[in-house]
Amino acid sequence: MNVMRFVFAYVRSMRLYYAFITGIAGWIGVSFYKFCMPEHFDHIRSIIILVMLFLSWGINQIINDYLGLAEDRINAPNRPMVTGELRHVPALTTSFGLMLVVAIVSFFLNPWAVFPIIIGVFLNVLYEYAKAWSLIGNLVFGLSIAMCTVYGFLAAGPLPDPVFTSNRICVFILVALLNGLMTYYTYFKDYVGDEATNKRTFVVKYGLTVARYAGILGAFLPTFIFFLFHYMDWLPMGDVLFKRDFIFCGVMTIFLQFWTAALFFKHPVGEGTYFGLVTNIRACVAGQATIIAIFNGTLALYLLSASYIFIGFLFNLYKDAKA
Repeated sequence: MNVMRFVFAYVRSMRLYYAFITGIAGWIGVSFYKFCMPEHFDHIRSIIILVMLFLSWGINQIINDYLGLAEDRINAPNRPMVTGELRHVPALTTSFGLMLVVAIVSFFLNPWAVFPIIIGVFLNVLYEYAKAWSLIGNLVFGLSIAMCTVYGFLAAGPLPDPVFTSNRICVFILVALLNGLMTYYTYFKDYVGDEATNKRTFVVKYGLTVARYAGILGAFLPTFIFFLFHYMDWLPMGDVLFKRDFIFCGVMTIFLQFWTAALFFKHPVGEGTYFGLVTNIRACVAGQATIIAIFNGTLALYLLSASYIFIGFLFNLYKDAKA
């Protein structure tokens, strides 16, 4: 096997434009740790954590591709693992090897950080089966990405006291919700293959018409839940330290989420669903940047801008809707 061809096929299969999902989710935890425990914060340590977080989507994506080969043969027949360009055993061995390296490094950073890795990998595998359980699949996926936020916080240094507070739990729920919503829209792209292989996602189970309208309503769900948390005084506005930056990021998020819903409403099947993914990813990442704006407005604005640009740049490298 040609090593360079393998590396190229492996990297293509990582679909790097998704890296910002896990990367920014984890950055919430890292940056919040700096806010809570500035005396223990270390920049080199944080860079190591963030590199692992940004790579984690791609490393796990290889496992998802293997478990989802049946539907990918219909939905994405040009993917390297489907065509045989990326052989299963070497690819899976590489991913499991990289996961082991991440787990070992994380153990030395903070032994507690190994737990969200184990839970996240388990949920990632479970997700491939949970997709058949309608919205349960979205919940499982959202929780798997929220583990990145937990990991970023735990790996950054010694644990603060207390670890659990109402606003931290609310942030965890919001991250899970944003990512569960993001993956909901991806089901439109996979509708044909999921239906053919009896993966009963919400879109397959209830049909395109119901799913399209549910997508419009779902676009406003994270905003509704945030205001519910505010009303219940679990995440009061007094906790938002950078209100101007938070409002700006929040407005951009709401626009991108609604625009995502509108794109999939207009193009529920076909190539339009693939090219709508870039807006979907940007909306999810913008929501996560908005959470950072609660306690670090400048960082949130930088991440919102940089993510928007680089997600588009990387997505444009994947022009084949069948790959």
